[in-house]
Amino acid sequence: MALLSQLAVFATDNGEGLVGETDDRIITFAALGVIVFFIVVVILLSALQARLEKRKEQRKATELRKRVGW
Repeated sequence: MALLSQLAVFATDNGEGLVGETDDRIITFAALGVIVFFIVVVILLSALQARLEKRKEQRKATELRKRVGW
């Protein structure tokens, strides 16, 4: 029963969010924030993958030189 009374307290904010009344500007900035976040994550993870691939190729080349004797 206490949980229901706590939920009722949150329900009395007349639909306002944490930053006040939600309008088009807030929704637009939130959506742009999500888009920018995923773009940055993709770029950073791609750079990390490229760096790890380069290290792998160097390691493979070193092993090949050891095997061949160059």
